[in-house]
Amino acid sequence: MNSRRKDGIDPVTRARARRRALQAVYAWQVSGGNAQQVIAQFAHEQAHEVADLEYFEDLVRGVLAHCAELDADLAEYLDRTVEEVDPVERAVLRIATYELRHRLDVPYRVVLNEAVEIAKRFGSEHGHTYVNGVLDRAAMQWRPAETGARAG
Repeated sequence: MNSRRKDGIDPVTRARARRRALQAVYAWQVSGGNAQQVIAQFAHEQAHEVADLEYFEDLVRGVLAHCAELDADLAEYLDRTVEEVDPVERAVLRIATYELRHRLDVPYRVVLNEAVEIAKRFGSEHGHTYVNGVLDRAAMQWRPAETGARAG
């Protein structure tokens, strides 16, 4: 069965791209490097996993290029410094923040749901709850047109 939507986006390959981007951003947080090195490290596996390679690259390049801005945006919603957030949850939050701020074509609910699912899969036991709380509050400020019904 083809899961591709009318707009040509396949949610399954996008979800795989996000999971692979999490691994790439996490690796970058641990060992550094530039976007091209990080992408090259994961692109081979990405191709075999049938993921949205273009979206994966956009997420990784976007997070690495805008990391300071993303961290500053997140800081208001965290109960600790960005550096004190668990590394997996930090990577999830950075990717989701990039999507919320720079990928307005992706509905905020999709961003939040995907971030929570990835945090459940890869993060600490209650990490998904933390990720959900941070992103839910942030989305109300960053995407008021989409969240207006909930915020009112």
